[in-house]
Amino acid sequence: MAIGVKALHLSFVPHALAIAGAVMVLVWCIHFRGGLAWESSNKNLIFNLHPVLMLIGFIILGGEAIMSYKSLPLKKEVKKVIHLVLHATALILGIIGIYTAFKNHNESSIPNLYSVHSWLGIGIITLYGIQWIYGFLIFFYPGGSTGLRSESLPWHVLLGLFVYILAVGNATLGFLEKLTFLENSGLDKYGAEAYLVNFTAIVTILYGAFVIFTVLSQGPQEDDYSYSAI
Repeated sequence: MAIGVKALHLSFVPHALAIAGAVMVLVWCIHFRGGLAWESSNKNLIFNLHPVLMLIGFIILGGEAIMSYKSLPLKKEVKKVIHLVLHATALILGIIGIYTAFKNHNESSIPNLYSVHSWLGIGIITLYGIQWIYGFLIFFYPGGSTGLRSESLPWHVLLGLFVYILAVGNATLGFLEKLTFLENSGLDKYGAEAYLVNFTAIVTILYGAFVIFTVLSQGPQEDDYSYSAI
């Protein structure tokens, strides 16, 4: 299954959305929420690291990792390394992002893991980690047999896309949850900040959608490591 558009050309749309989403979440957390901090007497500054790292580090870099195999006109060995490194970076930043939420809660005497957003977040990062480890062992080092790689590829791709779609949906749920807390604390429901958060969530959804569209579009060439297995 493939969309009749070249992946390289289509990928410019999610790249633009990625830049827009990154700028928007930074403006929200720095301008409207007061900034970012690892240690602070204002614990909200610690929490602000969470949406920044989860969107820029996890969702955007993870999406770029997924698209790299389909959109980049490079040798498959090069694309494999790019794919692996971007996913590893996304995984690490995602873990740190989740840790900042726990850190904020623990230092603010707020219970942990009480919402669907948090439950899904733990499940998603766990599946993401399993995906990365399996991909590393089978497709990179030490590498599985040709038959094993061939049989694993469709499942690796489909599970990866499934986890990524869950991640995008959960990020949107996180924006909704945080905005609801803020509005219940007095934030103007029709103010600039509320609109910014809502539009950031919309951009996140559009970015995730165009990542999938790029995967389903026409790659520069077909090989045994392409997404043609879908």
